[in-house]
Amino acid sequence: MRHPNVPESLEGWWILHRLFSFDRLSWDRLPEHERDSMVKEAVSALDVFKGKQDSDVGLAQILGHKADLMLTHYSKDYEGLAHVQTIVDKLRLSEYLVAASSYVSVLELGMYEATGKIHSTLAERLLKPHSPEWNAAFDEMVQEQAKIPHFGGRLWAPIPPRRYCCFYPMDKKRGEEVNWYTLSYEERGRLMMEHGKIGRTYHGQVTQVISGSIGFDTFEWGVDLYADDPTVFKKLIYEMRFDEASSKYGQFGDFWSGIQFSLDQLQVYLDGKGVPALNVLTAV
Repeated sequence: MRHPNVPESLEGWWILHRLFSFDRLSWDRLPEHERDSMVKEAVSALDVFKGKQDSDVGLAQILGHKADLMLTHYSKDYEGLAHVQTIVDKLRLSEYLVAASSYVSVLELGMYEATGKIHSTLAERLLKPHSPEWNAAFDEMVQEQAKIPHFGGRLWAPIPPRRYCCFYPMDKKRGEEVNWYTLSYEERGRLMMEHGKIGRTYHGQVTQVISGSIGFDTFEWGVDLYADDPTVFKKLIYEMRFDEASSKYGQFGDFWSGIQFSLDQLQVYLDGKGVPALNVLTAV
């Protein structure tokens, strides 16, 4: 039986973020032909997952001490995440990558407003809440939402091919005095609507990917931001800090930010010959 205060959501890609420290000095001591061979092996292995109907892969050079390299993997099934994790771990390149962090989640589209409308529609039909008829109608109406182009396109969109990226996990507070989950459905819906208005003012400047991680990782959600100007991350997140949904109820984990680059630029990154480029036509 569904709890009346729980908003529905639509799920798309399974997402695995893996962050590594790179032993660049040890890598540099390798003969050139060994480095070349390892790069070819890695590019060939990752290319299998790039831009496919059932998977996608993204690479980013991370700035700061927390990590050097982030691999983002999308899969249409949970097993796919396990598969790519094993493939990466078996690469000879992995001898020079030290795990710094990781995050498991599933792309999620929250449906506060849509869930409220579904409840109202079912009430108008005079269906008894949570009866077999009510549950069947509810499930059908939720699935109809997934067919809406606005939703469906976002559920299965590839990793945004934008130059700069930022990833962070977050929670809603669950303290004794301030607890998001004790607010009424209507109040949470109102706060999320106001929160969403801020994001919409940055339409075109940033692409946002929200993923749910309750039951999969430490925090409740993961947030990926992609933009062509890194200062947009600061402006957007700073403005959202003044919004009540964040200022009163938001808790945040570490932030990782960096520069996306194409798979064919992996050797540039590993050899340190320059900042690897993002070729939109071949971006991972």
